[in-house]
Amino acid sequence: MKTMTPEELKEKLGDYIAPKGLYAKTKAMSFLGHVTCNIEELEAGSWQEIVLDYEVGASGIADGAWIKATFKFYSDWALFQTVDPMGANYVSAEYQAGPLAEGQSPATVQSLKVRFDQKGHERPFQKAVIVDTVDGFLKPGDHIIIRLGDRRHGGPGTRVQTFVEKGFRFRCYIDPLGTSRFAPIPGDIVMDVVPGAPAKIEMTGPRLARTNESITLRARAEDAWGNTCFDRGEKIHLSATRGGSPVFERETTLDAEGWAVVKIDDLPTDQEGELAITATLPDHPAVPPAHYYITLDEHPAGTPHAPDLGRPYFGDLHVHSDDTVGTNDTVYNLTYGRDVAGLDVLGYTANDFQITKARWDAAVELINNQLTKDHEFVCFPGTEWCGNSCAGGDHNVVFLHGNTPEFPFDKEGNVCRSFEWNEDMVGDTIQSGAWPLDELYATYIHDPEGHLLMPHVGGRRCNLDWHHPVLERLVEIESAWGHFPWLYQETMARGYKLGASANGDEHRGRCGGGVPGTAVFGTKGGVTGIIAPELTRDAIGKALRARHTYATTGERLVGLTWSGDNVQGDEFGHQGNATIHYRFLGDAGWDEIAAFDHNGMIWQRNLQEEHGYSERRIRLRWGGARIKDRYRWAAWKGTIEIRNGVINQFSGQGFEHTEETCWRHGPTTIGFKSDTYGDADTVEVDVSNLAHATITIKGTIDGYVKVGNPLDGNPFVHCPEFEWTITGEELLKGGALRKELGGTELFLALERMSDQPMPRDVDGSIEVTPENGPHGFRPVYLAGRQVDDGKVWTSAMFITFS
Repeated sequence: MKTMTPEELKEKLGDYIAPKGLYAKTKAMSFLGHVTCNIEELEAGSWQEIVLDYEVGASGIADGAWIKATFKFYSDWALFQTVDPMGANYVSAEYQAGPLAEGQSPATVQSLKVRFDQKGHERPFQKAVIVDTVDGFLKPGDHIIIRLGDRRHGGPGTRVQTFVEKGFRFRCYIDPLGTSRFAPIPGDIVMDVVPGAPAKIEMTGPRLARTNESITLRARAEDAWGNTCFDRGEKIHLSATRGGSPVFERETTLDAEGWAVVKIDDLPTDQEGELAITATLPDHPAVPPAHYYITLDEHPAGTPHAPDLGRPYFGDLHVHSDDTVGTNDTVYNLTYGRDVAGLDVLGYTANDFQITKARWDAAVELINNQLTKDHEFVCFPGTEWCGNSCAGGDHNVVFLHGNTPEFPFDKEGNVCRSFEWNEDMVGDTIQSGAWPLDELYATYIHDPEGHLLMPHVGGRRCNLDWHHPVLERLVEIESAWGHFPWLYQETMARGYKLGASANGDEHRGRCGGGVPGTAVFGTKGGVTGIIAPELTRDAIGKALRARHTYATTGERLVGLTWSGDNVQGDEFGHQGNATIHYRFLGDAGWDEIAAFDHNGMIWQRNLQEEHGYSERRIRLRWGGARIKDRYRWAAWKGTIEIRNGVINQFSGQGFEHTEETCWRHGPTTIGFKSDTYGDADTVEVDVSNLAHATITIKGTIDGYVKVGNPLDGNPFVHCPEFEWTITGEELLKGGALRKELGGTELFLALERMSDQPMPRDVDGSIEVTPENGPHGFRPVYLAGRQVDDGKVWTSAMFITFS
């Protein structure tokens, strides 16, 4: 209704009683109120106090109604708690009365009750601080003040999300009538999350290249949480040696605008050998030097006897943007992959149920007509079929053909989505589409060579009860969600001929081996090695479908296998024992190389033992996951107590970020804390008198806290506590001891180490006996693990023995 003047009210209503001036004041207000904030910009991973001030609108708030302050589910902002005002991440809410009009009664609300729920609202704005009104109503002009990281009681504030985001937003909702029907409060709180100061240097490039081949190396400055710094324009010094002799030196500058990156394309490639490249930031002496290694060889596997299929390229085939549930826009994400991460191949991914047709069409146009340039950068459009696990589970569709993809409709007009639901829909009904997985197969089976389907473990893990041998050629066995060696082993046990892939499934704008944050994306995003003759859309597409791939945990590692004229991913027949040759190239040094078939491990090479065990150096490794599904991580807290031995020094390996750590807990004890998602973390210890020492490891395993107080934890029901005692004599004798803890490959391992550095370049061969598995062939793949838990898995060879 149009706002009436006092004269119009008098004429229409005659004499009546109402608070003086309240009508005009109320009509001038937003009906649902508005929110303001004390912050405009945040440094990623910093500690802050954020104040959200909601002024109640003309609607008022009924007794028992709610307000929510929400943000997107993929944010790894630290979990809020409401029980310890002096602790970290304390969130509070308080009521402040607004002024009264003449004749207006005060509000009757007695108090506010605040809680935090990780799934307190609809995707993508699922994380919610929820404020309940208790015993009374609020009037227009009153205020509800929410303090995220309330510091007034002495707490440190709240740790904000660890990754950069342009336009991070809090979206607030109000239930003004107490009906539990929420409406968005107009005007989101929008702020930029920006990188901090340089804390480390990262380099990317090829790991293996031919001599006299032009190669490109990229170096970038990152903050403490792995975000590429902005607008630095600072000096960077690079040098390289080959065989210990200097062969290259240059001082240049990082880009002064945009990402702090520099591209180096004049490294010497005229001789065989390993280039050891070092980078420093002269103006930041506290930033440690960074090292990168490139092996130059006339032959792709270091021997003229290996089949020549080209060289390894690096790709990330699973990258989200804000078209669906990613961070930052599509241009940002895809150019980051090309210009910062230095990828050769990239696969854009849209959640099929969520993307609008307009956004999809714009992304495909960008990829096909602007970004993809043969011999420079190959980009594929793709979708993520988001069916529940009971219907087949997550599967990516990569459109290899370069034509207009059949999405969101096929050529007959059938819906290609798993279902449809997005923020822009008029209604809130979920509309089913191509469901279950059988219908996705039916959509693309007419052109298998133009498509690549990849089952993977994401929010909804793939269900291998379904498999299409023509469309599905690779399986994603590592991503930012975790490490999933069990998934590759399951494909082998079922007799599926799938190659190995690892990708980012990146939601945080850091594809191509993006560093971990906290919460659900707790490991590095993976990278797929693709062995192809050239960097063209056609050659890369054929190599992917041929399974000429390997999977890495984000590092630029190389894993190559071959047998005769056949390489990883190939199917072939053989008579008698098969000799499989391998070569692994890494950066931190290889701990272990192992071979697997459909039954599990069949061969193992322990590099620590080969180089001679130390009498003093040992390590504790722990890892695995609680479950195979979305909230899989195990939150470990524990101690290593060494009696009758002196702890000389210790250090951590495999920790993903600064909130995973180890520390001196006392003269005989080391404390540790970390989360594992299928990966493993390590404490290395130099200890005297090991032969007479006793070692006790004990602690707890917690998990995901969906609702309630995160400080209470969520003990893993099958193994909430662990304790393991062994003697130094047992360890010296056994070399490596292991204790299984259940869950999804949860374990503890005590292992001896060598005093020698582990090799970066390892090769050899194994003999495979002529035994076919139950499906008529024997799959064999190799896996390598570095001392820092960096891993690589080769695609299997599928050998039919006659």
